[in-house]
Amino acid sequence: MSPRVNTPTVRLRRLASELRKLRAAVDMTRDEVTERTGINGATLYRLETARARPQARTLRTLLDLYNVDEQLRAELVAILKESNERGWLHAFEPELPDQYAAYISFEQDARRLLNFESLFVPGLLQTEDYARAVIRGTLPMASRDEVEGRLEARIQRQALLVQQEPPHLWAVIDEAVLHRHVGGTKVMHAQLQRLLDAEEEPNITLQVVPFGGGAHPGMHGGFIIMQFDRGNADVIYIESMTNDLFLDGETDIKRYNLVFEHLRAVSLSPAATRALMADVLAQEMK
Repeated sequence: MSPRVNTPTVRLRRLASELRKLRAAVDMTRDEVTERTGINGATLYRLETARARPQARTLRTLLDLYNVDEQLRAELVAILKESNERGWLHAFEPELPDQYAAYISFEQDARRLLNFESLFVPGLLQTEDYARAVIRGTLPMASRDEVEGRLEARIQRQALLVQQEPPHLWAVIDEAVLHRHVGGTKVMHAQLQRLLDAEEEPNITLQVVPFGGGAHPGMHGGFIIMQFDRGNADVIYIESMTNDLFLDGETDIKRYNLVFEHLRAVSLSPAATRALMADVLAQEMK
């Protein structure tokens, strides 16, 4: 098995960003920091680009050098401790593709999730039966254990939306999602009802791009924009058959946020979306 891709966690990205800012605030080059502290220049570069997690002693040395106040110091030390916590995802990591596991890690720290899907119900809103049918249908070569492992991870992810301070999920889906019979009629009935129930939650907004809207900028495929607390730039996640992508460049972030705004604009309102879903469910049950 190939080694896992070392995708920086949200906490490490925040810590790296703060270390860059602090060094800039005291107007020091990396060479000067190395001369004053003995920290290797290559190590400092890796810490400032989230390619490595600092030792607690190294972090304290840098914070002393940068004369960081007690409040920010405590915050950064706490971030360092949290960056090494092993949550529920750890049990599933051996069974999940590297990039998907990294995506779930980012998702857990996001404060806002902007999700467009053209073919599937968003993963966080899928019923267990729908999710199982999706995994089986899209991964026909997967073993039963692989299917069940992915399914359990997906169901665990959904706890995110009902925690004490849940992120806001704003999901936009193509109308085709409502009509594709994933798992059969009974499964789709339950899934449509799940969407209707979810739409009533204060931290979930759901919109549908109607068939009558014609071409739209989401026709290239689904994507998720993950937005975080201060100090962390958005991350774009795009899932594909061969290689999932993470984008965090400023140009990409602006482009995908603009696309999502266009999708919201051409979609039905949340109230009209609810009416459409209820109508589709009623028609299906006749």
